Amino acid sequence: MAFSGFSKKTLPFLKKIAQNNNKEWFSTHKKEYEELILEPSRDFVVEMGEHLQALEPTIHAEPKINKSLYRIYRDSRRPNAIAMPIKERIGVIFWQGNGKRMQSSSFYLHFSPEELYVAVGVRWFEKPMLDAFREAIKNDEKRQELWNILTKIKSMGKDYTHLEKGYKRYPKGFSADMPHAELSLYKGMATYKTVDAHIIEDGELLIDTLYEIYEDMLPLQQFMYDVSLRVKQEG
Repeated sequence: MAFSGFSKKTLPFLKKIAQNNNKEWFSTHKKEYEELILEPSRDFVVEMGEHLQALEPTIHAEPKINKSLYRIYRDSRRPNAIAMPIKERIGVIFWQGNGKRMQSSSFYLHFSPEELYVAVGVRWFEKPMLDAFREAIKNDEKRQELWNILTKIKSMGKDYTHLEKGYKRYPKGFSADMPHAELSLYKGMATYKTVDAHIIEDGELLIDTLYEIYEDMLPLQQFMYDVSLRVKQEG
């Protein structure tokens, strides 16, 4: 089925989840979840995936839970999982490469009643990806390349920004006198933008808006995909 947008009832339904965040309530409203969120999300992944594969042919666009779609239930191991077991925002990921989807360079989004968040890159590094990232930017030319990419994206005047630094001390191999050494202080490397969440209700506008953002941010996607190829496989 062609993607025509999410229902005008989708965002109000997410508000209801926030107000009734328990498994008992959700189990009695599961059909609404499937109709308002799950089914259109699958259609969206197919449609958006075809567009993104024009930018990066090897992008994974798989309309399944634990692939491009996320489980609606929070990880029970997280501290707030018992208090709020149901997710109040809906995420979608299109990743590149054969590694873990969250540790691969990706085109990502999530929406809630408050906003539509659109991002490119890797939002946080596990140790293998962190090591690969730091190893890549030890090279002066690669560090300058990344700096240029971030500067250009931010200078487009479209309210694009990137993640804030997460570390205070330079890691081994970096020092304050190295040009752009602060890049080594990041816990993830992604650019992002937030827009009005109601855009999800217009399928064509949503696809066109996302495509423009993702195309603008494509150089970072490509840079981080190259970094992911450096990851040393565990075991």
